[in-house]
Amino acid sequence: MKKLLVAFAAVAAFSAHAADTLTVAATPVPHAEILEFVKPALAKEGVDLKVKVFTDYIQPNVQVAEKRLDANFFQHQPYLDEFNKAKGTHLVSVAGVHLEPLGVYSSKYKTLEELPSTATVVIPNDATNGGRALLLLAKAGVIQLKDANNILSTVKDITANPKNLKFRELEAATIPRVLTQVDLALINTNYALEAKLDPSKDALVIEGSDSPYVNILVARPDDKDSEAMKKLAAALHSPEVKAFIVEKYKGAVVPAF
Repeated sequence: MKKLLVAFAAVAAFSAHAADTLTVAATPVPHAEILEFVKPALAKEGVDLKVKVFTDYIQPNVQVAEKRLDANFFQHQPYLDEFNKAKGTHLVSVAGVHLEPLGVYSSKYKTLEELPSTATVVIPNDATNGGRALLLLAKAGVIQLKDANNILSTVKDITANPKNLKFRELEAATIPRVLTQVDLALINTNYALEAKLDPSKDALVIEGSDSPYVNILVARPDDKDSEAMKKLAAALHSPEVKAFIVEKYKGAVVPAF
């Protein structure tokens, strides 16, 4: 009977330990891949990590705010700030993990100098990534902006456009699909990788390491300091994850810790 009680206690303890589940939203590449990589280490610490893949930038935040998910991993701080302001949510950053440099791509031209007059340029239609794209073009000398430091710049803030470029704004996820139909496309690295583009080789221009757009693990304020969340943040900051990012993405994704 005593042995039976001891065995029951052990099972109960194991069940309690294994019941710590975290469900995290992520875009497929590289976020979901990084989360899948840390799953085994978290399992050893009693955290059952479930990764739910999304291909848009809206629902991951909506579902965390509505407590349908525990956290998400797909965005940078400027995007989160703008989302919170627009939607009245209060999501917070838990940890910065990596940088995905935004790149300028073309299937028609090999340099920006070759870009013809009235060329069509596609940029993301969300405020932060759209502004980010314009800042990158301004830094490359293609256009000039009213304020070269305003991350929320829009096409209305362009003060000089020597080649009279025509700008179109599309949802970030769809931009790789129209790459062959336009002259220039500014693509987030996660979507570039999904489209089998190599940012370090295929981008005509790419953000430098001084970019402020570090991708972050995001949660609700009431959940950001939970033991499971702390374990996930620690796992994402491990030497093993840094080595994984460096080896797998070869400069297309850069560790930020």
